[in-house]
Amino acid sequence: MKDIRRKVRRAQTIVPFGVGGIIDLRGESFVAADIRSWAANGDRVESPRLAAKLGVLEFRSAPVIPSGKAAYASRIGPAYVRFPKWLFCPQCREMLLWRPDHEQRDKQPTCGRCLGRPQLAPMRFIQVCRAGHMADIDWRRWAHSRGQGHDQRQCQVLRLRFVATPDSSGLEALCVVCAVCKAERNLAGISQRNILKQTNLRCPGTHPWQSDSDEADACEESPQAVQRGASNVYFPITHSALDIPAPTGLSEGDEAAQKVTNSPLWLDFISAEGGPAFDAFRTVIANQCEVSEELVESIRRRHVHDSASSPSAADADDDLSVAEWAAFSDPGSVAGSKTFSVRPTHLGIEHDDADSMRELDARVSAVVVADRVREVRALEGFTRYEPSSGDGEEGEGGRVVSVNTRSRTQWLPAVETYGEGIFIAVDEQRLRDWEELQSVRDRTRRIELDLDASFKADRLRGKSGPRLLPRFVMLHTMAHHFIRQLSYDSGYNAASLRERVYARSHGPGSDLPPQAGVFIYTAAGDAEGTLGGLVRQGRPPYLAETLIRMLESAQWCSQDPLCSDSTGRSLANLNRAACHACTLLPETCCEIDNSLLDRTLLIGDAEVPGFFRDIVRAALAESADSVELP
Repeated sequence: MKDIRRKVRRAQTIVPFGVGGIIDLRGESFVAADIRSWAANGDRVESPRLAAKLGVLEFRSAPVIPSGKAAYASRIGPAYVRFPKWLFCPQCREMLLWRPDHEQRDKQPTCGRCLGRPQLAPMRFIQVCRAGHMADIDWRRWAHSRGQGHDQRQCQVLRLRFVATPDSSGLEALCVVCAVCKAERNLAGISQRNILKQTNLRCPGTHPWQSDSDEADACEESPQAVQRGASNVYFPITHSALDIPAPTGLSEGDEAAQKVTNSPLWLDFISAEGGPAFDAFRTVIANQCEVSEELVESIRRRHVHDSASSPSAADADDDLSVAEWAAFSDPGSVAGSKTFSVRPTHLGIEHDDADSMRELDARVSAVVVADRVREVRALEGFTRYEPSSGDGEEGEGGRVVSVNTRSRTQWLPAVETYGEGIFIAVDEQRLRDWEELQSVRDRTRRIELDLDASFKADRLRGKSGPRLLPRFVMLHTMAHHFIRQLSYDSGYNAASLRERVYARSHGPGSDLPPQAGVFIYTAAGDAEGTLGGLVRQGRPPYLAETLIRMLESAQWCSQDPLCSDSTGRSLANLNRAACHACTLLPETCCEIDNSLLDRTLLIGDAEVPGFFRDIVRAALAESADSVELP
């Protein structure tokens, strides 16, 4: 493939135009190649906790080409391959199977038959399968699949035309015609399940960026025809972690242990036990960290013992949330960091304030504003046609394709972002008393039954923990409404805000502290990443007013009573009283795909008391009292 450049922002190389994703640019269509196309000198991104979770050595971000220097710089960024390769001329309707040697630098593909050389357009439909493969539809076979007579059935010519007839406005008006034998077939029914299998079309077991030297997979999945821009073409699998510095006041031994476990060779050292490179890794780590080899060996033995004895040690999501929860719960323990600057504040509510304010103050136990946070987002892989179930078993959801389709990857593409945020923790004792109410437990149990039956169960439990607690659904719903209200008050739009919900359940016998809070933050790809809007809203008296308005607005939905009385909404019935008119957010905001939401657990109804119901009632009574009747 010749060097053809187009502009893509660094953050877009993770989502939505990461490995395997399709990008449309000025009438052209490309797909991102795997990380083998990335240069070895990509910018390194540090995130030891996330690397340990994903089992890789490091992260790299796409190198940035300075503005105006693309014509003079060698190709160092990710490669994007033209796809689909079948193009057609919008004037003469001739179809052309594009080849890499047709590419010309900084030129779009054009028709050589028509005057004015109009730009060729990519075909609208492609084929994908649950194994993650994607390819062009064999349009020659499609056109001849209903051939009449020997000549049409045996025709092997690739001269095709994509004709649009005025007879209809549907897909039956679009027809692929052989220019030689005149065999034809329209596109009616092409989006039906298994239509390609019925036409004897098989999955080639390849990805668009693979070269001739790459061996194709033996794929037994049935290919499915989908539109190029359909939402089920690409499901990226991303992970993120906040950069939490080491707590201050650690002993000398703790600091040395943390330095050793943060070494880029630590994972190799752990996996090399009993191998010929084991001693070499131990020596190199000891020299790099300026500690003795005996200390490195003792840290390894302690790590192995903890991994074997702790039932939650293998739960990497739990590990990430525990460290972040501890940092927000005790901001003073992480002082002095350039990438994680937090400070405690309060709602500013006094004893003589309104009842609604005092009720709010009783339920909010802590408020922390983050002037600066750093987040690392990494792309692990993707699925096609169906999302992954998260358990790695075949037959449940799409199969995960790694960002390196040829060998086991040692690093993942990632991007670091900076921003600001607000952390709110609720009172643990009041929350426990509320969770013990039978009506609250019954409503959450019904949601959990739908969760158990969902193909997303394992992935969602990675966030909620082994049991779905009422606090998780309530706080997740609160986070969504908080983002919607902040989009009005802070100056940020909702799509630029993100959530982190801390309400995990822990396994039996765990001594980890309970969690009950949310962190709403914004993250941008530049060095600053903050406008100050969230920090301002986190200060008194703005935050209390924002929370009261949030709870008041959560009572109303334009789809009520259908929304409030719902017994199951969204995919797999994982939501209750939550819809696009009141609760759902852009997909970039939510950790778990707009699932496990319920306004009723937040504000209550006639049967279930919401956690913040008393605040809402007090606020409504105060509003009624302030109205002057004639």
